[in-house]
Amino acid sequence: MKNNSNHPYHLVDFSPWPLTGAIGTLTLVTGMIKWFHNFNMNLLILGYLIVILTMYQWWRDIYRESTLQGKHTILVTKGLKWGMILFIISEIFFFISFFWAFFHSSLSPNIEIGIMWPPMSIMTFNPYQIPLLNTIILITSGITITWSHHAIMTNNYSQTNQSLFLTIMLGIYFTILQGYEYLEAPFTIADSIYGSTFFMATGFHGLHVIIGTTFLLICFIRNLNNHFSKNHHFGFEAAIWYWHFVDVVWLFLYISIYWWSN
Repeated sequence: MKNNSNHPYHLVDFSPWPLTGAIGTLTLVTGMIKWFHNFNMNLLILGYLIVILTMYQWWRDIYRESTLQGKHTILVTKGLKWGMILFIISEIFFFISFFWAFFHSSLSPNIEIGIMWPPMSIMTFNPYQIPLLNTIILITSGITITWSHHAIMTNNYSQTNQSLFLTIMLGIYFTILQGYEYLEAPFTIADSIYGSTFFMATGFHGLHVIIGTTFLLICFIRNLNNHFSKNHHFGFEAAIWYWHFVDVVWLFLYISIYWWSN
């Protein structure tokens, strides 16, 4: 589709990926319900495959139009930046809902949980063990990803790759530790409002860490293939913004749910 317009905006070509993405998401969620009720994962796996293939091909097309075809002008990049900013703001409000539920329940515990917080039957985590280690890990990852950003701004691609690889390893380490913490947890999501708010807040944050790690891994692979430069790396910059958002949310989670609540 040839673009003969005299304007700096990018009019996207016809693409099947929004449709296949919607079909994949519908299949995934339906498969999840089927798994919950019938313990059958066939539809769930099919949904995952459709979503992963859609993501790969959609991102491939975006890479082509931005890096090879030069369709992402300064004005288009500005629009993408505002889009990412608004997306992160929406994510902030998503987590605010969990904090709202947590503080509402903890500051005015009702009679069903004994008018005390945490509830009497709940044995909480020690905030100075795995939670503190995970806090140090994410703060360190914030430093390494900032180092990576400064390196690419000075055309130092070897240091960009080194620090980006360190950040990815720290993200994977965080996820492993949180998984271990969940396996050793003395309570479940079904144990009163404490279990519900704890696992919903920390679980969704863990999901965001996995998404952010995947985002950075894609950027790492792209940087190895020389897709980024000092003036052309918004995909990488967006991943950095997202990672800093994940770091800040964890600090609030650690202070409120692990430390203050304990």
